[in-house]
Amino acid sequence: MTFEEMVELARKRKLEMPEGKSTTELFKKGTHAIGKKLVEEAAESWMAARYETSSDLALELSQVLYYAAVMMAEKDLSLDEVYERL
Repeated sequence: MTFEEMVELARKRKLEMPEGKSTTELFKKGTHAIGKKLVEEAAESWMAARYETSSDLALELSQVLYYAAVMMAEKDLSLDEVYERL
């Protein structure tokens, strides 16, 4: 899955709010909860980089990217707005 596809998935989940999905619960709780999850995954990435395998790190970083996409959906931020600042 590409980052663009992740962003689309997050937008779709926000629009549809499917029951039983953890992302739906985060959207219900708002920016603060999404931010906490994003920070949690960033910290886990750091720890994986220090103490775990490359595979573990890749998993943690994939979660950082997903929750970044969720925050973008929450705040209605486009890929272009983010890419303009890279």
